[in-house]
Amino acid sequence: MKSMTGYGRAKQELHGRTITAELRAVNHRYLDCTVKAPRQYGFLDDAVKKAAAARIARGKVEVYIGVETQEGGDIAVTVNHAVAEHYLTALHELADKYGLRDDVSVMSLAKLPDVLGSERIEQDADEMTRDVLSVFGEACDNFDEMRTREGAKLAEDVRNRASEIERMVGEVEVRSPERVREYREKLLARMKEVLADTSIDETRIVTEAAIYADKTAVDEETVRLRSHLQQLDGMLNEVKPVGRKLDFLVQEMNRETNTIGSKANDVSMAQIVVNIKSEIEKIREQIQNIE
Repeated sequence: MKSMTGYGRAKQELHGRTITAELRAVNHRYLDCTVKAPRQYGFLDDAVKKAAAARIARGKVEVYIGVETQEGGDIAVTVNHAVAEHYLTALHELADKYGLRDDVSVMSLAKLPDVLGSERIEQDADEMTRDVLSVFGEACDNFDEMRTREGAKLAEDVRNRASEIERMVGEVEVRSPERVREYREKLLARMKEVLADTSIDETRIVTEAAIYADKTAVDEETVRLRSHLQQLDGMLNEVKPVGRKLDFLVQEMNRETNTIGSKANDVSMAQIVVNIKSEIEKIREQIQNIE
């Protein structure tokens, strides 16, 4: 299990360039990836986004790509041979015509205007993309390491809260039949008070208690709630992203708890339900951070 929040960074020197990849992510319902790279490397955008989607299921991810070329590494010096030949011919003519020493050197010729020039070497887009993705992959490894550590802490907290919910569900299951017995006793006492010495139809008492028990029974809800808790534990052990599934499961847990609360005509059970809902809400908040 991984958290959606994390940070990763990597730096390598490849083919005369120092490449830095950095990514950070925060919670988001879906994957929203933005890539920021030097303007001349705009062709990297799609490739980096695809690589991010292969490693990250959801989250708002910001990727920064930095490229530093070694000094002069992207510059090529060129010779304008046509201009150099014209200069050389003219210099020889001057030497012959005026009886001068013909001492033209490479350095003197190179210093003449337009003999030498420089131009920026065109980048190999495929090579550049491979290099950047290599560095980005290392950054993702560091990013995942951080997210996995955080995910383990989240899973532990959710398990602890789920265990507390299971304990309280047990209290509900114990309390539920007690309510029926108490209702039957109250009903019997009230009828004795109203009817005084008149004989009481015990069958009617049993029938009323049975109707009350049927209306307020929470057996189905507690069984489903326990089932959801088992599913929750199973999901926490999965290695694939489960954040969305957990979100749906918590909604179902909350629905079952609300139903129990609506049937609980009892102060102590109502308090237990409030406590269960409180723990479910804390779980819901935690899983918002889970990928």
